Amino acid sequence: MTMRFIEKFVDGLSSIWLSCTLLTLLGLLTWLGTLEQVNTGLFEVQRKYFDSIFLIHKAGPIAIPLPGAALVMGVLFVNLLLGGILRLRKDSSTWGILVTHVGILMLIVAGYVKFAFAEDGHVTLYEGERSNTFESYHHWEIAASEALPSGELREIVSKQEFFENAVPGAEARLRSTDLPFEIEVTHFLANCRVLPKGPMVSASVPVIEGYFLDEQPKEAQNEGNIAGAYVALVDRANGARKEAILWGASRDPWTVEFGGRKFGIELRREQWVMPFSVALEDFEKEDHPRMMMPKSFSSEVVVTEGGADRKVKISMNEPLRQKGLVLYQASWGPSNARPGDPLFSTLAVVRNPADQYPLYSCLVIALGLVMHFGRKLFKHIRAESLRNASAATSAQKAS
Repeated sequence: MTMRFIEKFVDGLSSIWLSCTLLTLLGLLTWLGTLEQVNTGLFEVQRKYFDSIFLIHKAGPIAIPLPGAALVMGVLFVNLLLGGILRLRKDSSTWGILVTHVGILMLIVAGYVKFAFAEDGHVTLYEGERSNTFESYHHWEIAASEALPSGELREIVSKQEFFENAVPGAEARLRSTDLPFEIEVTHFLANCRVLPKGPMVSASVPVIEGYFLDEQPKEAQNEGNIAGAYVALVDRANGARKEAILWGASRDPWTVEFGGRKFGIELRREQWVMPFSVALEDFEKEDHPRMMMPKSFSSEVVVTEGGADRKVKISMNEPLRQKGLVLYQASWGPSNARPGDPLFSTLAVVRNPADQYPLYSCLVIALGLVMHFGRKLFKHIRAESLRNASAATSAQKAS
């Protein structure tokens, strides 16, 4: 009884009907997600429809439960592995199909690797500026920095996932043996503004040194959100507290002193260090004739690694690939700049271990299709040749 159930379960997982259902669900999720972007923006749509296991889609007053694309792709992987490879008949007529399925599985694996391990952000530079870090468009972190006697800067960083759900009564505590205090996040706001306290401010709103965080609706484009947090530094020796407001748009960190040691505490977009530095030497922008719309733009940069410099031009269709990172020409600004005003260049930076996997996958898929349809074409040509030869022989006998 158990073996029969397992066989039926495996038959169902490997069936062509399940494949068609999963592909239909992917098409539906893509369609619904595309429509939803009008209201919530690309980042939130990606999290809801494509990075999730399950989701609730609102069709007016009706709530429709749906599987997320992450679950659908996982089941599709198993379906292709069982039905398209392991249980596929292995002979000369199916080698092309087998290779094609291997390429599709490689493509799914590439998507998972990017989802799980990729880091993407940007570096924005004015001419003459240099940076060896890039920052996230979407995620935040709290960093505590201390200048060491050696001249180095030590940073202790906590990612957004550890404090993003902090609210009064469910505070987040950030601890490190390198810090003489704990950072207690009492409330995190995804989008807010710092305002001075006025007579209309509710008494329940925390006010620190005459200022408070005014929560704002989330922007449709997640990049426009500026996060803020109420934090307290709790002395690990005596429990004394120092409270402050951290805001993502602040120019300078909050500086505090504990036991003769000075620290800077800041809320900033998540940052990553590059194994090289990039300096913007020249930014070029060409507009369409008699229009302010850019036709093309590019950045002349100097890449410094190990003391060696080299000049590289990054344009809209020619990225820089170095040390596992890809730097694309993404945008420029400010948009209201007048002729002669200094411009900045924004380079999108992606660290994706599966960067070339889609190319390899497409090559494998193409090879499989050529093998499969090439074999059918060869059989068709051979059959036609035999038929023509037979017809010629019959005509000769008739004459």
